[in-house]
Amino acid sequence: MKKVLFSVALMSVLFLAACGGGNNENEATGSLSKEELKALVNDYSVGNVEGHQASITSEQLIITDENEEEIVHDLPEDEFFVSIAPFFNETHPCKDHSLTGCQGELVDQDFNILIKDKDGKTIVEEMMNSEANGFVDLWLPRDETFDISIEAEEEGRKVEAEISTFKEDGTCITTLQLL
Repeated sequence: MKKVLFSVALMSVLFLAACGGGNNENEATGSLSKEELKALVNDYSVGNVEGHQASITSEQLIITDENEEEIVHDLPEDEFFVSIAPFFNETHPCKDHSLTGCQGELVDQDFNILIKDKDGKTIVEEMMNSEANGFVDLWLPRDETFDISIEAEEEGRKVEAEISTFKEDGTCITTLQLL
């Protein structure tokens, strides 16, 4: 199923790149379903797509092809993408996540992640594994502030913080040091 969604999303991207139709000569605006868009973001994040660069802002997925042409996809109005790289010792400053370039310290690590909204409602409570890029990707409700707790169970290290999903917020969180 993932391969089918990826194929459909990639064909849409390639079709849109070939057809143009954006706001200027170097930009096409894509129109994928929410599921196709999320599958495409995931495929870039885990390294299933080569030859393109992809970054994600609070509002758009921006893909740059081998000809330096941009394909832009608007993100869902009700969900916010955030990629978190918990770390022990090394991190990098970042605001908008590069799906094809950012590298976190803790690759293929299990983390207990708990995210609650300001009313105390649990949004995420699960063991998640960081990808080969050292990040854990999440889609959260937009325009909210959350309390997050991340624990590296094996090492017994933990971090608690507040994150938010407003338009001005970044999609790359590299400030959560596990102590």
